[in-house]
Amino acid sequence: MKLYVSPGACSLSPHIVFREVGLDVQVEGVNIATKKTKSGEDFKAINPKGKVPALRLDGGEVLTEGAAIVQYLADLKPGSTLVPKAGTLERVRVQEWLNYVASEVHKGFSPLFKPTTPAETKKTVIETLGQNFDFLSTTLADQPFLTGATFTVADAYLYTILLWSKYFGADLDLAKWPVLQAYVARITERPAVRAALDVEAELKRASA
Repeated sequence: MKLYVSPGACSLSPHIVFREVGLDVQVEGVNIATKKTKSGEDFKAINPKGKVPALRLDGGEVLTEGAAIVQYLADLKPGSTLVPKAGTLERVRVQEWLNYVASEVHKGFSPLFKPTTPAETKKTVIETLGQNFDFLSTTLADQPFLTGATFTVADAYLYTILLWSKYFGADLDLAKWPVLQAYVARITERPAVRAALDVEAELKRASA
């Protein structure tokens, strides 16, 4: 399998999951601006959406959308604690969190990365993200991970998006949300997370 990533993007989430479940994966960087892969392929021919992550399976099929990819990967390792068994309420709880992160946190950041977004709109976006951070802090105040004591694919996704806070200075500094700051620090120490971060840092240096 080959995972297409862009360092610093949401593709870090499935990259972490790959390493958490111990699957072999080839990781290839993508320049989102030029839509070219590191090997020179036209990325839009791989994923017409032009967005990472994309996962090329051994049979040639391509999966897109991070929330779908992480569940697929975790299911390849039956018994993995990264995702509960399909058809259980516990599985739906993880899917509930994946949808929340995708719609309220991930997409919440999107306007902040666009230079054409008006300052007043950005102010509103930051206020809304702050409210979401308040909610997440309440959830994580008494448990280490989103669904309780066990790290799941939903945590890999939320962790990845929370890392973006550092790009927006004091307005979204996680120091204002100590529970989230501790959550990010805790997950960063996981060996699989460190391995994924190291690989993506190398990809970034190679493309500089």
